[in-house]
Amino acid sequence: MKAMQQGRRFLKKLKFNPTNTKIKGLVFHLNVPESPYVKDRKHKEPETDILDPEEHPSLSDFEEKCPPGGENSVIFYTTSLRGIRKTFEDCSNVRFLLNSFKIKIQERDVSMDMGYREELWEILGGRVIPPKVFVKGRCIGGADEIIGLHERGELKKLLEEVPSNGGIVNNVCNSCANLRFLICTSCNGSRKVYEEKDDDHHHHKEDNEFCIKKCNDCNENGLVKCPFCC
Repeated sequence: MKAMQQGRRFLKKLKFNPTNTKIKGLVFHLNVPESPYVKDRKHKEPETDILDPEEHPSLSDFEEKCPPGGENSVIFYTTSLRGIRKTFEDCSNVRFLLNSFKIKIQERDVSMDMGYREELWEILGGRVIPPKVFVKGRCIGGADEIIGLHERGELKKLLEEVPSNGGIVNNVCNSCANLRFLICTSCNGSRKVYEEKDDDHHHHKEDNEFCIKKCNDCNENGLVKCPFCC
C-alpha cells in the first residue's frame, strides 16, 4: 500500500509540476497553434513566371543595317553554290526556318548576282559570307544566330510584324522555279549583242554594218531577275 501511495503521488507530481520539461514540452506541442509560416507555405499560390526582357528581345536590340528595300520586309542573303558544303547547308537550314513562319521573304542569291554580294559587303562593312538575315532594317545574324533565336523561342517574336505570305507553303514560281533569275532574252545568256553601227565616211557600209557589244540588260552571268517573284 505504501508503495502504491508513493507511486500515485509521483504521478500526480509529474502531471501538475510545471518544472517538468518533458511533460511541459509535450503539452506545449499539443496546444500551440499552427505556425503562420507553415500555414502560408501550405496554401501558397503557385508563382507566376516573370519573363526576363533579355530573354525576349525586340528588333530594336539589334544593329540597324538596312539593305535596299528592306525597311519593312525580311531580306535573306543566300547562295545556291554547293562548293562550300557548310555554307550551302547553313543557307538551306535558315531558309527552312524562315519558310516555316509563312512570311514574305526576299531572297538575294550572291552567287547568281555579284551585285547582291557587293551590296551585302557594303552593308556589313567587310567580306562576309551568307547566310545573313535582315528583318525590317535590322541585322539579326547568320545561321548560328538564327538557329539560336529559334531554339529559345525568340525568332517568332522578331517576325511578328512581317507580312504573311498568305499561308502558302513551298510555293514554286512557275516562271523561274524559285531560282529568282531567268536567262536574258536579249542575249540568250551570252552577255553579247549585235548592233548596227553608224555609217562611217572612212569605211564602206558593208564592211562596217554590225558590231558586238556587251549586253546591258543582264548581269555578269547573263541572267535577269524574275519579274514574277522578285
